[in-house]
Parts: sequence; structure tokens; C-alpha cells
Amino acid sequence: MHTLPTLTYAYEALEPHIDGLTMHVHHDKHHQTYLDKFNAALSNYPELAKLSAEDLLWHFEDRVKTEAPADIQAALKNHGGGFEHHNIFWEIMSPNGPREAVGDLAAAISSKFISFLDFRTKLIDVATKQFGSGWAWLVLDENKELAIYSLPNQDSPLLNKHYPIMGIDVWEHAYYLKYQNRRPEYLEAIWNVLDWQQIEARYQMGLKKS
Repeated sequence: MHTLPTLTYAYEALEPHIDGLTMHVHHDKHHQTYLDKFNAALSNYPELAKLSAEDLLWHFEDRVKTEAPADIQAALKNHGGGFEHHNIFWEIMSPNGPREAVGDLAAAISSKFISFLDFRTKLIDVATKQFGSGWAWLVLDENKELAIYSLPNQDSPLLNKHYPIMGIDVWEHAYYLKYQNRRPEYLEAIWNVLDWQQIEARYQMGLKKS
């Protein structure tokens, strides 16, 4: 069964941008609930349970849809997505690290979006306009090209074989304790805790994904 990842930094380490109480509730409650429901959905499907959450979503069409009934497919999509997306979210934040893109990803962003600032503006705009709950994503698409878009709820780019390089959680539980209904303020603040060394590492992994 899948397990909850331990944060590599203290709950309070991202303050004042992401407060410690939000981190406690988000990681210990919301992420744990996704994990519990994901494991419950997998309990009678040992072969699917052998897959990582990433691979299960990546192979949803050719594995899950042929091995599990519709109700289990929905649970795996929703709770597997929630579990994996939060795994990524904790990974790409830290109290230290470069706050702008580095390495090959920096060059790719400049090539695709003109500049890092232009990229940032576009991603914030997509995240701001996401209606209701969801995520804003920077992905490598099926052609290994960078793309920005949002998806509702816990729908995953992995379902389309798009590799998520970074994602910004715009569910209200990600920001409401500190920012209330001020999503744009949260979306500005989070750039102070994104760790672009980790995001570069995900970019390199995405280039190798097949």
C-alpha cells in the first residue's frame, strides 16, 4: 500500500508565505484522506497496487480501465490524483533554493514563453481563472513540449500522458486559513517558496518518461 511522504522541511518553514497551520491541515488531513481512500480503492486489486501512483495514472487507459469496474476507476482517478498531486506539491517547495528556473528548464521556458516573467504571468493567470477547485500545471506534453493549463478537482495531466513538472494547488484548503478568498494574493506568495532546483529535476525526469 502507498504511504504518506514525510515533509523534508518543518511545517512552519515556508512562513510567512504558507503558514504552519495550513501545512499541518493540508498534509496531515487532506493528503492523508486522499491516501486512505486511494489505498481502500486498491485493496482488491493487488496488481494495480504494485504500480506507483504516477504509473497508475499514466497507464489509466490501458491498465485501470481494463482491470477495474467503473466505480473503482473513479475512486482511483480522484483519490490517486489527489495523492500524487500532493506528493509533487510538497516536493517542489522548500524554504531555500532558487526562486527562478535553472538549468535546461530555464532555457526551455525562455524559448517557449519569451521570459521567466512572461511564463510566471501566464501561469498565475491560468490559476486565477480556474473556476472552483483544481490545479494549474506546467507540463511536458506528448511531444515533450512545455504547456500550461489548469484542470478541475484532482484530474491529472498524467491521464493524458502529460508529465507534470510543477503544479499549484488552487483548492481553497491550500490557502484559505491565511488568505481567505484572496486567491491572487496566495498565487503571488507561493513563488517565494517554489524550489526550482527540484522543478528542474522533475523536468529531467519528464524528458525520460515514456
